[in-house]
Amino acid sequence: AVLLSGFGLFHWLLLLVCGWANASDAVEILCVSFLLPTARCDLLLSSSDMGLLTASIFLGMMVGGYTWGYLADRRGRRRVLVVSLTVNGVFGGLAAVAPWFWLFLLLRFISGIGVGGSIPVIFSYFSEFMPRLRRGAMISALATFWMAGNILAAGLAWLVIPRTWAHFSLGTLDFQSWRLFVVLCSVPSLSSAILFRVLMPESPKFLMEAGREKEAIRVFQAMFKMNMWGKGKNLPVWTERCSYSHQSSLFGRMDTCILCRQVFGPIKQMFNGSLKSRSIALLIVFYCISFGYYGLWMWFPELFERMENGGSPCANMSVPPLLQNHSCYPVKTAVYAEGFIIAASNLPGNIFSILMIDRLGGKALLSGSLLASSLSIFLIYVVQTKVQSLILSCVFSGVSVITWNALDVLGTELYPTQLRSSALGFFTGVGRVAAIMGNVAFGRLMDTNCAVPVLLVSALLLTGGLVALVLPQTRQTELT
Repeated sequence: AVLLSGFGLFHWLLLLVCGWANASDAVEILCVSFLLPTARCDLLLSSSDMGLLTASIFLGMMVGGYTWGYLADRRGRRRVLVVSLTVNGVFGGLAAVAPWFWLFLLLRFISGIGVGGSIPVIFSYFSEFMPRLRRGAMISALATFWMAGNILAAGLAWLVIPRTWAHFSLGTLDFQSWRLFVVLCSVPSLSSAILFRVLMPESPKFLMEAGREKEAIRVFQAMFKMNMWGKGKNLPVWTERCSYSHQSSLFGRMDTCILCRQVFGPIKQMFNGSLKSRSIALLIVFYCISFGYYGLWMWFPELFERMENGGSPCANMSVPPLLQNHSCYPVKTAVYAEGFIIAASNLPGNIFSILMIDRLGGKALLSGSLLASSLSIFLIYVVQTKVQSLILSCVFSGVSVITWNALDVLGTELYPTQLRSSALGFFTGVGRVAAIMGNVAFGRLMDTNCAVPVLLVSALLLTGGLVALVLPQTRQTELT
């Protein structure tokens, strides 16, 4: 039915809407990293506190990841996307007016619950509209929007945070420019929720699996009309087929044991039979890349702020920076310019992914990019100048995005429809545990032994690259 509905305008519109949602998640996650050089003064944060702050959104994502993924497999992809994006945007925006660190931390955590739902569900939803021969390249194109969100967050930070005009008072709250930056970062999520609510249909593959075939046929017809608009082709005839819906009511039974089996049943299926080995391998890969990428990436602005006087990232970490305002203001614009350069260096990796994913397959790209990322991080520790560190950070940025793009493709292709969102939600949750551990480790060790977390990141990326070799090849296979 996906083939009969053609490929065209609908799919490009779908790419834009899903891509903007993916970019909004990137903005919400990465905005915290750009706050650290200035917000640490206003909120009186130690390095350990900053580690907790960067970890808070990942803790929320861990809670939300599997829960939203499970609901998406039972209640529908589109509905979950609308709600989770709304949660993300509303609570992310409210954090801007939090006067105390504990409240800011709590609101970032709740925002993370929303992000944890939208990230895995977006890719399940998007892949289920794609014809087989175009799926790999289109999912890579969707993943490219993460780079757009990264660049948007870095660009907004560069434009807003150093500006004195964005400073004013709201009663007892000293509204510094970084708070305005937080408000602006919530806009993409809220606008994405509106776009899904107004423009996008439910996944027809989900509707077929749920036994709602009349609704699925209407979606296919709408896709055909949009794709064939102006081409003069007649609408094909779809017929319903009798099928048994695997979906059961989540809230229709109140028995706790039955509910637990419904909720945790997908995890049991993932680690049984033919899915067992791939699930174990993906678990390890998700842990390694999430610890490494988020553990280091969230600290890049702070690392470069500490390198303003030259040297390597770990050269002058023995004395913690002072918390007084004169250590944060005036804001060093160069820190945000460097963050923007690192974010923009995602572009070559994204182009490479789109061009090569269907030729080489996700497995080869995943393993190769993890090994290259490991080497680049090790060299960041070895080099002795800020310029060298910046160049290698750009290399890491460009190579690591290939890892994420390959993982997005593999994750959607390794599991059947009834498990897809649950599986991605589960592995996303595992990744959030790793991200929390990475950020806490950097916060604890940044001022005392910076070498330990940096070298640990390199070792974990190397491990992930080797484990990825045992995953099956899924290039241009049909979704089940």
